[in-house]
Amino acid sequence: MTYRQPQSLFTEPDEPVGATSTHAPLADRMRPRNLSEFVGQDHLVGEGRIFRRLIEGGGTLPSLILWGAPGTGKTTLARLLADRSEAKFVPLSAVFSGVKDIRNFDKSFKL
Repeated sequence: MTYRQPQSLFTEPDEPVGATSTHAPLADRMRPRNLSEFVGQDHLVGEGRIFRRLIEGGGTLPSLILWGAPGTGKTTLARLLADRSEAKFVPLSAVFSGVKDIRNFDKSFKL
């Protein structure tokens, strides 16, 4: 079951609506919800930088591959970019996903 985002880590949600519950892992509850909360990569997402200009320009984002060590914010950044540009976001892990998964995605989600 999903719940509306609580206003803080210690309050209970009012009604089921959003994606994160108070029972979700702390890392999920602490995840940035907008680019201003995102820490790091200022050379890409800072004011006037390339990702900010792409998003604020209102156009579609180019195809992106984010590469880096686990836990560095790649998926979080991708979610934020997709949310801001109203794009569909489907996370794929190169470790756990293969060509078959991509083909299945392509068949079921004709973009």
